[in-house]
Amino acid sequence: MVTLTYQERFKTLKGVFDEFTNRTLFTLQSKGIFDELESPLSVGKEANVFIAKAGDTKVIVKIYRMQNADFKTMFSYIKKDPRYDFLKNNRRQIILSWTQREYKNLMKAYNAGVKVPEVLGWKNNVIVEEFIGDVKNTIPAPPLKDHYPAYPYQFIQDIVREMKKLYDAGMIHGDLSSFNILNDNEKPVLIDFSQATLVKTPNSEELLERDIKNIAQFCTKLRIDIDVTKIQEMFKK
Repeated sequence: MVTLTYQERFKTLKGVFDEFTNRTLFTLQSKGIFDELESPLSVGKEANVFIAKAGDTKVIVKIYRMQNADFKTMFSYIKKDPRYDFLKNNRRQIILSWTQREYKNLMKAYNAGVKVPEVLGWKNNVIVEEFIGDVKNTIPAPPLKDHYPAYPYQFIQDIVREMKKLYDAGMIHGDLSSFNILNDNEKPVLIDFSQATLVKTPNSEELLERDIKNIAQFCTKLRIDIDVTKIQEMFKK
C-alpha cells in the first residue's frame, strides 16, 4: 500500500526526472508494482536503472529518459520491426514504443522459458523487472564482463542454449554481449531486450550473426575454443 504522497516519494529525486516520468512512476506505485526507489544501479545511454523496494523483496525499475534519449538511433532499429511499421519519426512515440517493445520482448522470452528477468509491470517509459541476484542482501548479479564464470566452456554452452530457445520462440536478442548477460551463481541470465526483434524482421539474421560474433569474441578473452560454424548451424531454419 502506498502511504507517502507523490511529493514525498520523490522529493530526494527532484530534478532527476521530468514530470511525465514522475507521474508514471507514481501510477506504478499506486498499483502496487513497487513501493519506492532505493538506489541507482546503472546509468546507460538511453535509460537509468534503479533498485526499488516492493513489499519484502526488491525489484528493478528501468526508466527510459524522455528528454535526451537518442530516439533517432531507436527509430533506425524499431522501424524494421513489423510490429512497429506504423511508427512515425516522433520522439515521444518512438521512446514509448521502444519501452513497450522491450516489455513485450521480455514477456515473450520469459514465457518461452528463456532465462530472463520476469517482467512485473510497464507503463509509458518505465519497466519493472524481477531482481536477479541476492535479494536478501540486495546484491545484484554482476554482468559477465565483471564476473567471469568458474567453468567458462559450460557457461558459454548455457548461453547458446538460451539463444536457441529464444530463436525457437521467434526472437533474436540483437545486442548480446558480456554487458547484458548476468552471471547469476554461475548461470547466465539475459537482460536488456530493447533491441530484440522477431526472426521475421528483415535484418534479423544480421543481428543473429552479430550476437554469435560477440559471444565468440568473449570466448577468446576466456581462452576457450568454440566451433562458430556449429553454433551457426543450430540456427538454420
